[in-house]
Amino acid sequence: MKFDVSSSELLKKLQVASGSINPNPVLPILEDFLFDLQDNTLTITATNLETSIICHVEVLAQEDGKIAVPAKILLDTLRALPDQPVTFTADIETSGITLKSSYGEYKLAGDKTDDFPQIPSEDDVNVVVLNNDTVNNAIGKTIFATSNDELRLSMTGVYVQVDFNKIIFVATDAHKLVKYSFGNISSETTSSFIVPKKGLTLLKNAVNDEEEISMSFNKKNVFFSFGDTKVICRLIDAKYPDYNAVIPVDNPNKLVLGRRDFQNSLKRIAIYANKTTNQVILSLTEASLTISAQDLDFSNEATEQLSCNYEGDPMTIGFNAKFLIEMLGVLESDDVVLELSSPNRAGILLPSEQEEGENLLMLVMPVMMSN
Repeated sequence: MKFDVSSSELLKKLQVASGSINPNPVLPILEDFLFDLQDNTLTITATNLETSIICHVEVLAQEDGKIAVPAKILLDTLRALPDQPVTFTADIETSGITLKSSYGEYKLAGDKTDDFPQIPSEDDVNVVVLNNDTVNNAIGKTIFATSNDELRLSMTGVYVQVDFNKIIFVATDAHKLVKYSFGNISSETTSSFIVPKKGLTLLKNAVNDEEEISMSFNKKNVFFSFGDTKVICRLIDAKYPDYNAVIPVDNPNKLVLGRRDFQNSLKRIAIYANKTTNQVILSLTEASLTISAQDLDFSNEATEQLSCNYEGDPMTIGFNAKFLIEMLGVLESDDVVLELSSPNRAGILLPSEQEEGENLLMLVMPVMMSN
């Protein structure tokens, strides 16, 4: 196996693929890239058994072949080289690999490809073509709300509902929930599945700017294809909770205020909150919002007032400041709307203006106020 390639081109593809290589893999072969050279196209595959990434790069091939290459040493070598043509040679019999640059020669030991895991293939899939910006948006606005609790397996991923010409992304950790839906897609199916957080993070990092993304899925895997890259995620096999049941429908109390002012005020007040609960108290009256916090253990307390538009009954409600700050950081509108029903029911946070064809709703559970 032998080919010539630009060192920076190869490095770019390897860095994308390396996202799916775990630091301490369960099998030694999972520390490797699988190189498969056919007709001037090098296919690079990396996997951690949950997420696989496949990239293609055009090379000048002299001899086709297939070998497993240790990822770390190859990446480190290419990172240390300035951009230049390199020649990659592998002896398939001995698994010896030689990399030649204008500076010299580097030898490393490869592995046989027999042990490399079988990558899932797109059998019996449904396909939806999506806009790259929409996918990035959907991931960015939901992924932070997923749970890290492995006992609640379904909540550790993002729930995706395909409903003909609409897709809904949902994430929750039982304290907060985000629902982001968008239309203008063409699909001939209704389906739902849960994509692991890690896979979506890798997808977001791998996608470049101008491409459409083809999303195909079956009962076990979802395949995201764009340009010369494919990200394959094994789906989480669990039942997602009925998220609609926790979204309160009747919220007569409505607060409208500047997003940045609200977020900055919360950041200051949170410094004085109890470090376990991060509780801040919102006291609402017709024209003003009072945000306060206290930490009785250390005799710390703080209060600020913000002007706002509030329609509804006077109310005092407690929230985890960390959750609110995080949510406000994901929203992009200048003003936000907080809809409330009562001090012991979830609050609904919305952008004041929604993009056409999109709908974003965030829910945050209250922190019960202690006297």
